[in-house]
Amino acid sequence: MNSQFNQPKGFGEILDHTFRLSKKRFSHFFMILLILMGPIYILEALIQLIGGTGFFREVGIGDTWYEQFLSNIEGTTETVPEFDGAALGALLGVIVLGIVSIILFPVAEAAIILVVDHIRKNEEYTVGSVIKEAFKRFWPILGSTILFALITFGFITIPIIIISLIAGITSVINPIIGILLGILLFIGFAVFVIYFLTRWSLYFGFVAVGEESIGFGRSWNLTKGRTWVIIGLFIIFWLINSIISFAVQLPFAAILGNSVLVSIIINLITLITTVIFSVGYAVIFFDLKLRNEADDLHDMIEDYQDKE
Repeated sequence: MNSQFNQPKGFGEILDHTFRLSKKRFSHFFMILLILMGPIYILEALIQLIGGTGFFREVGIGDTWYEQFLSNIEGTTETVPEFDGAALGALLGVIVLGIVSIILFPVAEAAIILVVDHIRKNEEYTVGSVIKEAFKRFWPILGSTILFALITFGFITIPIIIISLIAGITSVINPIIGILLGILLFIGFAVFVIYFLTRWSLYFGFVAVGEESIGFGRSWNLTKGRTWVIIGLFIIFWLINSIISFAVQLPFAAILGNSVLVSIIINLITLITTVIFSVGYAVIFFDLKLRNEADDLHDMIEDYQDKE
């Protein structure tokens, strides 16, 4: 086993390992995403061009530079396109590409987890080989991802409905109490939802490495005692990715508007932030496996048996 994976890590050590690993193997991680998602982004750009979107600049509404600047940020355009056959075809094309993206993105993330697993075990790999490994797990990856998305939708939608009903009824009696009760219920349900979704969120690691087809039960056991640490790490990764996206997207979008070039830049930034999050997820997953399932001992036994 790689020495960087053979002992449990603290909060800061996980972040440090994530960024060092992302930097060292960035070309491999990025190439995986580019191979799987690149063709979709190219087709998306072509559809935008066919639909009449400018490649370098799509100027917003306004006579002065600052009005155009603000409208570019808001994502408005100078004219509203007519809803003709070409527009309908472009819309359908974007929808199809969106569906394909939703299907392929989990496969790419699984391939990144497999790369980290090979690094952990000191095994040789190629970008092509890990993509093939990920596609061998295509149906479990797709099925478990859809199931987790449905669970997430239910966990978010149902509390919103409950909070809205309770706050609405209470507001009729006393508006101030209704508002305060709504805020308290929202915070309480948010903590509840985040806690349970985090306990199940490591399912994907088990599915990616081929140990489970669903993995929710294993994830629940794996995250025991480390849930709030995991939530904190996910928040940090989200903040870092959001800052990177905002810092790059805002100036380009403000100057160039909703042009095709801006869409390409945004997609490339999405690939970079996906690398960071996926590697961080993998490091968290394997750290928890080491803590709870003694993966290092299992690997040492397997290595000893192989040498014999």
